[in-house]
Amino acid sequence: MGNKKLQVWLPLLFSVVMIGGMYFGFKMKDQSGTSFFKTEKRTALQETLDLIKQKYVDSIGVDTLQENAIQDIVNELDPHSVYIPPTNVQDVNDDIMGRFEGIGVEFNIFSDTVNIVYVIPQGPSDKAGLQAGDKILKVNDSLIAGRGMGSDDVKKLIRGIDGSSVKLTILRTGKEQKIDVKRGTIPVSSIDAAYMIEKSIGYIKLNKFSDNAYAEFMKNLERLQKEGMQKLILDLRGNGGGFMGEAVNLADEFLDGNKLIVYTEGNNSPKEEFRARRDGLFETGKLVVLVDEITASASEVVAGALQDWDRATIIGRRTFGKGLVQKQYPLSDGSAIRLTIARYYTPLGRSIQRPYDKGKKVYMDEVWHRYETGEMIYADSNKITNGKTFITPGKRTVYGGGGIMPDIFVAIDTNGIRTSITKLYLDGSFNNFVYNYYINHLAELNQFSTPADFATKYNGDDIWSQLVSFAKKDSIELKYVTGKDKDDIQRRLKAYLAKYKWRNEGFYELLNANDEVIKKALETIKE
Repeated sequence: MGNKKLQVWLPLLFSVVMIGGMYFGFKMKDQSGTSFFKTEKRTALQETLDLIKQKYVDSIGVDTLQENAIQDIVNELDPHSVYIPPTNVQDVNDDIMGRFEGIGVEFNIFSDTVNIVYVIPQGPSDKAGLQAGDKILKVNDSLIAGRGMGSDDVKKLIRGIDGSSVKLTILRTGKEQKIDVKRGTIPVSSIDAAYMIEKSIGYIKLNKFSDNAYAEFMKNLERLQKEGMQKLILDLRGNGGGFMGEAVNLADEFLDGNKLIVYTEGNNSPKEEFRARRDGLFETGKLVVLVDEITASASEVVAGALQDWDRATIIGRRTFGKGLVQKQYPLSDGSAIRLTIARYYTPLGRSIQRPYDKGKKVYMDEVWHRYETGEMIYADSNKITNGKTFITPGKRTVYGGGGIMPDIFVAIDTNGIRTSITKLYLDGSFNNFVYNYYINHLAELNQFSTPADFATKYNGDDIWSQLVSFAKKDSIELKYVTGKDKDDIQRRLKAYLAKYKWRNEGFYELLNANDEVIKKALETIKE
């Protein structure tokens, strides 16, 4: 009988105890400001923000205060740990992931009007009937023409979720049209150019190590090999890095066996090695890697590994010197912190990270300091003064502590166009002129099937005479420029025309013909 009573009353007794515990717990929280059940101690920063929110005399945006506080904390760490506000997270992620959701066009803003300069083939806008030369007047009901909007403002209006629709009002040959475009996921290529620069010599320019960089690289490498490539120039100039995994996979294509490519280590991150793990497509062909002062991070992983194993000749100027590994962590309000968690080291144990103990400004200005001290101009100034030396298997000396030192130095081009002419480039007039010329001469330019065909057969006399008249309206006199200045401007004209027709591939194919670093690379790879 007693057991039966206990079975009836036991659930009720448990309920009373639980409710009582919750009641006293909440009462204790009210009296002390802390929860009875909470074991995590609140920080002074959290307490301060709560006090301001509850007690401060004026209305104030606590979210902004919090963002500023986080930013200040992160700024005290290293130059590459960053706080990303909620409004910027999507753009940052899109850039590194190599894709975004939108309508699939490239545009420039000329004379306060959005001009479509390129429509991605088979993309949403191409399927909807948009064309290069169209001017966007409205996005849905928002007028964008003549309102002084910047590129970021326009992107916010035309981008959107994959599958959603946007109504564009465009101007084509003087007539307004309305076109509905169903947005899609648009890939952003990490390859600027990939072509046979000479017989048996291929050229690939990689602009970043995005999420699809390795797959794109392999696709182009295989294509060039089918076209007869036996030697390769890999251009990493201006490549600021990206995903280290993509860099490791790419380096693996050049290194045999299980050679070490890179290892990482930090106070809270145990040592982790990344090695070659498969047969690469280009383990024996002659290889040259081009670098400059903007080549950074994942790009330096590739250059460092290939240099340490004597696999490639590095040509150019000392790289940026970023040997820190970041990982992005999402925060509860939609923001994120990209936090440095480790340093990376080349196979010989080189840390190529530059010192940053004098603050972010001094750190970032160091690249300009190289120019001021002559390091980018004179080979004997191009050195790492505080770096340790290492010896490669091939008995070459390499350095740590401040970027990757090239095996062959090529000075930066200081033979710039006269200051009086640079105005033409700085205010966007040059780009505007070339675009309008391109749109008005499509029939003529469409006669050229390849950038190489265009480079050899297009003389450019007509566009030069028109540019002289155009520039004169801005009080820029081109009629009596020196022969060198004229050659430089004409090369740019042809390169930009090629860019509008063949995108970056055409641009670099024409530009590379007079690039001193490319000339040195070709000379070296033929030896």
